[in-house]
Amino acid sequence: MTPHQPAAQHTATQDVNANELAALVRPLLANAVVAFDVDGVLAPLVTHADDSVLSPGVADNLATVAAFADVAILSGRSLGNLERVFSFPPTLTVIGSHGLETRGDDPIVLDSAEAATHEQLSILGTKAAEAAGEGAWVESKPASIVVHTRQADPQRAGAAIDAVTRLAGMVDGATVKPGHQIIEMLARRSSKGDALLALAAKHKRSPIVFLGDDVTDEDAFALMAEDDISVKVGPGKTAARYRLADPAEVAEFLAIFAEDH
Repeated sequence: MTPHQPAAQHTATQDVNANELAALVRPLLANAVVAFDVDGVLAPLVTHADDSVLSPGVADNLATVAAFADVAILSGRSLGNLERVFSFPPTLTVIGSHGLETRGDDPIVLDSAEAATHEQLSILGTKAAEAAGEGAWVESKPASIVVHTRQADPQRAGAAIDAVTRLAGMVDGATVKPGHQIIEMLARRSSKGDALLALAAKHKRSPIVFLGDDVTDEDAFALMAEDDISVKVGPGKTAARYRLADPAEVAEFLAIFAEDH
């Protein structure tokens, strides 16, 4: 199989623990790129995104591992939010907005059509949050609008999300990404899968190791090759080949490699 040609669909996802995953990845580290989503992977899910913190030991262990391996963060959060909330070590590649923003690159500049789409999505997002009721809130990213409903009444939030999903689908140039009790509406298309393959090609790295937990991470899992290591963190249907139980196992996985050095 040529590098990063999508693999045929596997029949079952294999449950592994941190030690078993480390044994799979250890022989690959010299040539691999190892990428992590953040929420639900490096940091436990919390009620409000701004209250999120990395699991104990993760920040130091990421820095240690990045000294001898190619380590990247690949998140749906905006780059500014990633930097403000987590302050990842400077030796890591940090990619936000599902691949649209990379640490060190120029900021996103929307063209006139994208800007008009973003404005329409902002109006829809505000109305959706109002419909979802108390606890719902809107986040504006450089190229997208996100409605967060984790703190809202589930029934009201579900109806609001269904409605805004339909309406956003009628906006020229918009794409919609569902997530854990959020809906993201983008004025410029992006995909963690495309971003992950671009990162590997840019760094001339193969195979890819990627750990993710959300619906948007499935875009990456679906594009990964037979020789890559795709890891779903937590429960749920997935295209990933392997599954870790929770962020605590991810923290242990990182600690194993940090202890190696």
